[in-house]
Amino acid sequence: MCGIAGMASTSRPDPELVRRMCDMIVHRGPDGDGFHGDEHAALGMRRLAIIDVATGDQPVYSEDGRIVAVFNGEIYNFAELRRELAHRGHRLRSAGDSECLVHLYEEHGADMVHRLRGMFAFALWDRDRERLILARDRVGKKPLYWRSDHASIWFGSELKSLSQDSGMDREIDPVALHHYLTYRYVPAPWSIYKGVHKLPPGHVLTWERGQVTTRRYWQPDRTPRPVADEREEAERLRELLLEATRIRMVSERPIGAFLSGGVDSSAVVAAMAMQSGDQVKTFCIGFDESLYDERHKARMVADRYATDHHELVVTTDLLDVLPRLAWHFDEPFADSSAIPSFYVAQMSQRHVTVVLNGDGGDECFGGYQRYALMNQAGHIPAMPRALAAVSARAGALLVERSGYKSARRQLGRLVRFAAESPSRRYACLMSCFTPEQKFEIYTHGLRDRLAGVDSYRLLEELFQDSSATTDLARVLEVDTATYLPYDLLVKVDITTMANSMEARSPFLDHHLLEWAAGLPDALKVRNGQTKLLLKQAVAPWLPQELLHYPKQGFGVPLAAWLRGELRDLAHDLLTDGTARGRGLFRPSVVRGLLRRHAAGADHSDRLWALLQFELWHRAHAVPGGPVMTEIGCPASRA
Repeated sequence: MCGIAGMASTSRPDPELVRRMCDMIVHRGPDGDGFHGDEHAALGMRRLAIIDVATGDQPVYSEDGRIVAVFNGEIYNFAELRRELAHRGHRLRSAGDSECLVHLYEEHGADMVHRLRGMFAFALWDRDRERLILARDRVGKKPLYWRSDHASIWFGSELKSLSQDSGMDREIDPVALHHYLTYRYVPAPWSIYKGVHKLPPGHVLTWERGQVTTRRYWQPDRTPRPVADEREEAERLRELLLEATRIRMVSERPIGAFLSGGVDSSAVVAAMAMQSGDQVKTFCIGFDESLYDERHKARMVADRYATDHHELVVTTDLLDVLPRLAWHFDEPFADSSAIPSFYVAQMSQRHVTVVLNGDGGDECFGGYQRYALMNQAGHIPAMPRALAAVSARAGALLVERSGYKSARRQLGRLVRFAAESPSRRYACLMSCFTPEQKFEIYTHGLRDRLAGVDSYRLLEELFQDSSATTDLARVLEVDTATYLPYDLLVKVDITTMANSMEARSPFLDHHLLEWAAGLPDALKVRNGQTKLLLKQAVAPWLPQELLHYPKQGFGVPLAAWLRGELRDLAHDLLTDGTARGRGLFRPSVVRGLLRRHAAGADHSDRLWALLQFELWHRAHAVPGGPVMTEIGCPASRA
């Protein structure tokens, strides 16, 4: 596990820049560094030593030194690959996984990615062809940013590495901001800065003497296969999960697991305990507010498997952690569960270096309640266009003016659902600001700049391009391509690496993912019940009571915090002269959101998104000059 950074150029690159790029991500690799430099490439890395601690330094080279690579992640089938490569005559100098990359490239070229089982982002330099290969794992566990002016290309595990180059223009991309306010994250291929991109999951980028090409190399087949016996499918699921867990338990450093009390993390802990000769270490976060506290469920599993269990109660002493999170995330990021994720990683790091988690179980097996809602909504007949428009507006108003858990809010969501197409329904479900709310809060200059840009089209296009045959299967595919890599996996990668830890996700093993993709809908969601086959499969492993709890998620009491301990912070940051001077958002609308939330309406999601943008900007923006000037919009004080 490492952080990587570097550049390639048609002229001589700057090795000192690459050293500065690596210095910015020392938290990703506190155990050492490594660099390569030649007439057209400079590659660097920071290492967190977990496998092959003694001989696993990077960069790694082919026998003749022609091929060099730096690598972030873990290749879980490295032992098998090493045997195959040795059989074909390659001489391997280390005992780990990273050296496999250069030899696989010699055998397969860029198609080597199909041989890798694991999580990874790597850069591989072919000196003879003056070719740089950048690749990212199938589901996006490991991040990779890049930018190019054709003559040169720069890359890094984190955006803060690229920003060490004084030649990088930190102009904020208004389209990226527009998408962020909808989804709470900046989706690939955008980044918050113009001209800087995220390499999407399952993609390979090739830069060769100034020319950039990208291609997608993986997409699971979601054609449903016939199932003769559900019990056999449940047994196969157990086998796949046990194997995916076993290969992720290989480590020369201490290992444990995040245990939230949900089915997914509990199943992973059970699979670990059944295959480990040592006591499993487990870690759980809780809250004083019972609505958000799942510690009692985690204890059921910890007691059953006699784990070495650790708990921490999150308080609202957040004034120190929020700026720190803003610095680590590099981009605006408004999933409030980043807070408990950071705290559980911080607690775990005192005991272990590697943690397993349950990420991906919901997207594989239909775990979110919104999947059941989409499944039911699929039976609603289409409305006439005029009636649909009125219903959509009425539903949006009910949602906006109701409490978070109220029946009125749920009614509003259903009304809005009924008025939209399936793809639009899902985009509405996943949105923070609706299109109307965004254009209400934007200043005139930003409105003009974003006229005609529809963030919902991102999901609608994925729906249209999907090979799945049902709305539920399309939703699962869309979430696997968007919400999973750009929200959940970013959150876990950043919060664990901020604490110099590695997180591994058995449910995101691509063999398990591909198998689950072919399951019929009825084994995932049926009659309003979610995750049916998974619960059936792990029922022998877990307390029965745990299987019937409603899903809580990893939420925080955000609405209460913004009326209480964080009220002054939010008001001060969102209404002071610095925020107003950016010229992005209309001060009167921002003040109205704050006022109505304090009075009891729930605007916590939208206020949190604005607050995280403001915290991000103060942590990362270039001093001097308002954002509005940076994105080319005239200032407005409306």
